Amino acid sequence: MNLSTKFICATREYSTFQKNIPAPYFRKKVMLEALPLTAELSICGLGFYELFINGKRITKGFLAPYISNPDDLIYYDRYEIKENLRVGENVIGVLLGNGMQNSMGGEIWEFNTARWRSAPKLALSLEMKFPNDEFAVIYSDEDFKTAPSPIIMDDLRAGEFYDARNEITGWNLPGFDDTSWSKAIKTEAPRGEITICHAEPIVVTKELEAIAIRESKISLFPKIREGLPVIQPLEDESGDKGWLYDFGVNAAGVCKLKVKGERGQKIVLQFGELLAEDGGIDLRAMTFLPERFNHRDIYICKGGEEEIYRPTFTYHGFRYCFVMGITREQATKELLTYEIMSSDLCSRGGFECSDKIANALWDATIVSDLSNFYYFPTDCPHREKNGWTGDAALSAEQMLCSLSVENSYKEWLRNIRKAQSAEGALPGIIPTAGWGFSWGNGPAWDSVLIYLPYYTWLYRGDIEILQENAIAIFRYINYLSIRCDEKGLLHIGLGDWCHVARQADNPKAPLVVTDTLIAMDICEKSAKIFDVLHMDLQKEFTQKLYCNLCSAAREHLINYDTMTVLGDCQSSQAMAIYYKLFNEEEKNKAFEVLLRLIKQSNNSMDVGILGARVLFHVLSDFDETELAFQMITKKEFPSYGNWIEQGATSLWESFQLPGDCPESKNHHFFGDIISWFVKRLAGICINPNEVNPNEIALKPHFIPSLSFAKGYYDTTAGKVCSYWEKDAPDKIIWHVEVAEGCSGYMLLPKGYCFEDGSNQKEIQNGRFLVVKCN
Repeated sequence: MNLSTKFICATREYSTFQKNIPAPYFRKKVMLEALPLTAELSICGLGFYELFINGKRITKGFLAPYISNPDDLIYYDRYEIKENLRVGENVIGVLLGNGMQNSMGGEIWEFNTARWRSAPKLALSLEMKFPNDEFAVIYSDEDFKTAPSPIIMDDLRAGEFYDARNEITGWNLPGFDDTSWSKAIKTEAPRGEITICHAEPIVVTKELEAIAIRESKISLFPKIREGLPVIQPLEDESGDKGWLYDFGVNAAGVCKLKVKGERGQKIVLQFGELLAEDGGIDLRAMTFLPERFNHRDIYICKGGEEEIYRPTFTYHGFRYCFVMGITREQATKELLTYEIMSSDLCSRGGFECSDKIANALWDATIVSDLSNFYYFPTDCPHREKNGWTGDAALSAEQMLCSLSVENSYKEWLRNIRKAQSAEGALPGIIPTAGWGFSWGNGPAWDSVLIYLPYYTWLYRGDIEILQENAIAIFRYINYLSIRCDEKGLLHIGLGDWCHVARQADNPKAPLVVTDTLIAMDICEKSAKIFDVLHMDLQKEFTQKLYCNLCSAAREHLINYDTMTVLGDCQSSQAMAIYYKLFNEEEKNKAFEVLLRLIKQSNNSMDVGILGARVLFHVLSDFDETELAFQMITKKEFPSYGNWIEQGATSLWESFQLPGDCPESKNHHFFGDIISWFVKRLAGICINPNEVNPNEIALKPHFIPSLSFAKGYYDTTAGKVCSYWEKDAPDKIIWHVEVAEGCSGYMLLPKGYCFEDGSNQKEIQNGRFLVVKCN
């Protein structure tokens, strides 16, 4: 099927915060004397579209077709619509939203000046095959009719305003009189490469009622960034008094409104994730948008019968919805339903143990992973909604060990490759209009290009994802080679971001340490990719760069008298151990330094996101899993457990001191603890020798803090489960379930043996008695 590049629009004028252009309706009448044998429709709606055939919505999901830079990739969807057609008059109906084509709320990242910015546009083709090999093709052209919809403002980040008084009944049905509608305007096609979207659609996964409703107010407002306009509301607002709906979990999606109101009644839904001390909603972390466009939806009633409204072209990250403009009688549980949304991903792994905080942390991580997966991993579902590369790189393994993300990873990687510069550099956010090359990137962020393919291959055995990205990876390796300084070290990007109780851009670990160590890891994983693909010359070049970086780091970054890494901090020391900067003779002394640093911090973590990604794994490698678990789960600041103690239902952006100005309460980049739970506590290690994703090493840690731990992972051959429980102080029952087709070994930690005295067995199903042997 040919994909049409004949684009149409309703107007040349596009929305700004100062002047809103309603989202356009399009309709096309199609007369059929007989039903076709096949009827395939392809559509590209930029930014987003909703598709109707004879009044029935058939759109694959929300925010279709994708979120991309249309100068790079133009996404289409295909539909077989034969079952939706009838003899006689048929109507194709389309509603267009701004999306990335006109990203008003992306000003801080320069989306407002993107060269592709325009009014929403549409390309569509319908190919029908009839008996006797007759064909008919319908394209989007000036014969499509258009009119303004009730959506008077929509923005991916800011929200949506809907005036139900402007609804046009039957606009997408046969028999509707569209003689007063305007003809569509022919417009230029985007510059990007045409492609079909293969990523999972965005769907509603759960519906929640409020767990509490009470009168409240907006207590704290965000500080408006200099340069952003102050916008007057559409009408006078009803004041800052209203009703606070608490849905109990900080996730992402939309609120469905069900109300019977007076004509012209304006209902404002203001979304937030945090409450102030006085119980009102705290919006201080919801920055980057003009006043009165800050993560809110507005609905104006048409009056009469019960009305139902669900936003179409936006979503929000929130736990709380503060509602203004309703009466006391309208403030019922039925007024709002939280429709939680994300890409349509399946569960791949799970974990549970005897510690409630650890279980809550698993749940909170999954909430954050899903809240931030809208076609690809975003940083947060409210403030930015950007595809930050570093966030996704840090979470690559944790998401693969729990969710079916590999297909969406492959689609986003196409966008990552398109964003790569001629010299091999990557921006910090993708998609981008050019922002993120001069700030917000560097090896720890750019590693997304390597980590997504590598971990997908490791967990799922996907060779294709390696093949698709190998050339781009080598271009990046070459880029790193020309960015080394005169000592052979790297310091070109962001460092150990969001350090505990410190400013985000003021980590303890020096940038030269974190950049150089991450670059070493990039080279090691890239060399493995080139080895798998038999790209010998690329492998040789990459290994040479690895050796050069390692030699330079060993010469300049280690104090051998104390075996301390530059920075003398937990992140520097843990990263150097994890990324193999020390040789075997040096590792134990280097680890003693790390333990000293941890003890100096009262057995608490004192790291940023890069240190947190490796710290607990290093502790487990040196048989300090109990210490790692205590650091994660303790209730005192700073720890993950402290988040749960404060009521967190999702992972937070930072570990902050009480009284600090709040940051995001829904980030995923600190979430590798769940892969640590599965690998270190349940003991399920996938593909330990980097050969076969169905090879499993089962290596649990029976720590004193737990009476049981169990986990599972769905390999490409089937499910693997590991469940151990303490039967007595010196006796453990270990239950193992392994799918046919999996192989590997079972290895007990130091000090334990099986009933027969061994501490290692070939992997097998069964119930095994494990005893302490010293």
